[in-house]
Amino acid sequence: MDELKNKAENLTDHVSDYLETYYKLTVLNATEKTAGIASVSITAIFIGFLVLFVLLFSGFGFSWWIGKAIDNMIGGFFIMAGIYLLFIGVIFIFRKKYIAPFIRDFIIQKIYE
Repeated sequence: MDELKNKAENLTDHVSDYLETYYKLTVLNATEKTAGIASVSITAIFIGFLVLFVLLFSGFGFSWWIGKAIDNMIGGFFIMAGIYLLFIGVIFIFRKKYIAPFIRDFIIQKIYE
C-alpha cells in the first residue's frame, strides 16, 4: 500500500512539473512570436519612413526637372502630382487581388514562423 501511495505522489509531482514546463514553453513561444512580429513591424515602419522621404525628394527633383524642361515650374509640379495619382490608382485597383493577399500571407507566415 505504501508503494502505491509513493507512486501516486511521484505521479502528481511529475504531472505538476509537466504542467509547469508546458506553461513556461507556451509563454516562451508567445514571447518569441511577439518579438518577431514587433521586430518586423518596426523594420517595416522604418523602411516605409525612408521610402516616404525618397519619394518626397525624388518627386521634388522630378517636378523641378519637368518644370525646367517645359519652362513652367507649376506645370512640372502638376505633372508630377498626376504621376503620383496614377500610382495611387494602380495601387487602388490591385489592392484586393495582389497587395492585400501578399500582406496577409506575410503576416500569417511571420506568426507561424
